[in-house]
Amino acid sequence: MKYALVIFETDESRRRIQADRTAYRKEYEGWIGSLAAAGKLVGGEALETERILPATVRKAADGTSAVADGPAHAGEETLGGWFVVDVADREEAVELARSLPTPETVEIRPVLESA
Repeated sequence: MKYALVIFETDESRRRIQADRTAYRKEYEGWIGSLAAAGKLVGGEALETERILPATVRKAADGTSAVADGPAHAGEETLGGWFVVDVADREEAVELARSLPTPETVEIRPVLESA
């Protein structure tokens, strides 16, 4: 079963990145490497979170839309990227998320697969 591990940066993770980006990346990439080595990693992407603001498009029921600079949901946590893993069940996806050595928040979502 496939799950998306959706990564949200936190104030603490951003502080650690700014303090020592090389050490942080080594920890994070080690975790990704372990998922790949175990045959669990299907894919994923990191998002640009430091230099360029995202744009948000909000669609109304009448078909109009409004565009704003910034994330859809402002707050401490910002969307940083995602990984798709292929695991036996939700519990295994949770354990993989718990093994992330850096202080991000991870939302675990089942991937909708067509029948």
